[in-house]
Amino acid sequence: MSDFVKIERNGAVLSITLNRPDKKNALTGAMYETLIEAFNEADTDSAIGAIVIAGSGGCFTAGNDIGDFLSNAGSEMDQFPALKFIRRLAILDTPVVAAVQGVAVGVGTTMIFHCDLVYATHSAMFRMPFVDLGLVPEAGSSFFVPQLFGLQKAGELLLGDAFNAEEAHRLGVVNAIVGEHELQGFAMERAHRLAAKPRNALAATRRLIRGDRDALLARIDEEARLFGRHMRSAEAQNAFAAFMQKGKSK
Repeated sequence: MSDFVKIERNGAVLSITLNRPDKKNALTGAMYETLIEAFNEADTDSAIGAIVIAGSGGCFTAGNDIGDFLSNAGSEMDQFPALKFIRRLAILDTPVVAAVQGVAVGVGTTMIFHCDLVYATHSAMFRMPFVDLGLVPEAGSSFFVPQLFGLQKAGELLLGDAFNAEEAHRLGVVNAIVGEHELQGFAMERAHRLAAKPRNALAATRRLIRGDRDALLARIDEEARLFGRHMRSAEAQNAFAAFMQKGKSK
């Protein structure tokens, strides 16, 4: 369990808050393991009908904690907490509502493609900087993004261009833009609506909407294989070193 993930029950909704605001809610292996445990709880507890994922301190998440991430670099990719988290999220049966404000970088963006509903504030800023770090897309983003936006827009976004809440809403990634102080209550209310729907019909409809789960998982695994190869490359090591040095100089 991680103290940096706050989990609460709100009736039939499980509220998950990334709670490491001094690090922009950057995700560690322990945080991923806690998120996986929360997902397992939601899928096995019939009293839970929906999940809300949010961040604290005016930020969703800056993505992986690079130092923590690199400490796992010697592990096999299938043991990476981030990959285990994404695979678990991809097969989650419980509906998920994301409440996004501030930065949503890397997995902070790619995880929302697996959510059922996404709400954001005007401050939300999304980015997938994998290529800039000498890496490749992850979390099934190379599967989702071209289908959703077409090849040219997919290239723009997966090659690292940032996009704001208005663009995310225009693209259909975000369902609605709401006020900063309204976000949590708005997302929670929508989650309660989902939790109140007939469970079996909701589950069947979600499976139909999401399509071929096996194809998605195969793409996630293919991305992970390439991700692991590139992570050991000189260009990735140089990019990580520059990133860490930049952080120390601030």
